Amino acid sequence: MEIEKTQLQAWRNEMLVYKFALDEVNTKLNILNEEFQFIHNHNPIEHIKSRIKKPESIKKKLERKGLNLSIEEAKRELRDIAGIRVTCSFVNDIYRIVDLICSQDDIELVDIKDYIKKPKPNGYRSIHLIVKVPVFLAERKEKVFVELQIRTIAMDTWASLEHKIFYKYERDIPVELKDQLKEAANTVHALDAKMQYINEEVNEIKRINVEV
Repeated sequence: MEIEKTQLQAWRNEMLVYKFALDEVNTKLNILNEEFQFIHNHNPIEHIKSRIKKPESIKKKLERKGLNLSIEEAKRELRDIAGIRVTCSFVNDIYRIVDLICSQDDIELVDIKDYIKKPKPNGYRSIHLIVKVPVFLAERKEKVFVELQIRTIAMDTWASLEHKIFYKYERDIPVELKDQLKEAANTVHALDAKMQYINEEVNEIKRINVEV
């Protein structure tokens, strides 16, 4: 069953509400980042990238899940139509952003998966949040699912490489490459830990110098 042109346009129109939800969350993240820069002279967020799934991608996911090809079904069952990827310099910054976002009164935390403390078997590390964000339209208020993936720069580099390899080999990655990816993931983890340690040492030196 294909999505007809008129239905496709209806989907595109409905996706506008997801753009508004992304705008809301992006604004919150940028405010937090600017506030931290002002108060602590430190930007916890290095980069923010957002996207909305295309109607055809939504259709394919609904089909894989055995769900009806309808806008209502997609909005009810799919939580990653609107997605934001946040990259941070240090692991501590990731948890700081998670706490700050989840503490906001108008953000409803739906689900959290911590793949940093409990990595996936392939070595993938990140924190995934599913939140609901209120979007105020002309005639109604709607709560919209938004997925946030928050990771360090090193984690993001690894994830991008793994994603490319995953699709290049059509999801059937050779065992040797899987082993090398897992080894690289462990190296990334060690690098993040070392960078975190160095950053804490620098901050401690600054603190002592200020007190003196």
